[in-house]
Amino acid sequence: MEAFVREIGTAVVIPNDNINTDIILPKQFLKNILKTGFGKDLFYDWRYNADGSLIETFELNKPEHKNASILITGDDFGSGSSREHAVWALTDYGFRAVIGGGFSDIFYMNATKNGLLPIVLPERNRKILRNIQADEKIRIDLPKQTVTYKNDTFHFDINSQWKEKFINGEDDIDNTMKYEKLITVFERQRPNFG
Repeated sequence: MEAFVREIGTAVVIPNDNINTDIILPKQFLKNILKTGFGKDLFYDWRYNADGSLIETFELNKPEHKNASILITGDDFGSGSSREHAVWALTDYGFRAVIGGGFSDIFYMNATKNGLLPIVLPERNRKILRNIQADEKIRIDLPKQTVTYKNDTFHFDINSQWKEKFINGEDDIDNTMKYEKLITVFERQRPNFG
């Protein structure tokens, strides 16, 4: 997993509440298990017409948002099915963080396990962030647990273990491998019944 310490990037605002995983990545795109190639299908039904052409007014399709790394959204983001593919689509598109009013538990865990930082901020803070222009930047400082836009800085909470994993760029396998020597000793001492 790529480390996340600080991110200074532009943002896309999709302020809708209740964006579920079927909206983030529709079911027809769940065949791939490689974690890549999903970005082009992110928000597919909102980004494309029935003939496959772009809906130019949708925020992700605007040229000025092409390199955005932060998504600002509404309440209850990522509800619905437990598909990890929704997180893969967001990261494959280039998002490093999603700022919302809340996330479904499963989506939140999938995000933390795949390097997408989910940040919960109250509506009053997100209302200020929704004013961001395409050429303006937001700064996320994970060690300080802050989001800064212009002269406003907002604090967010995160579990200390997840915070450490992000800062060190460690996924669950990396974390397990810290105990490789102990696991090896245990395996050697274990009776062999085979």
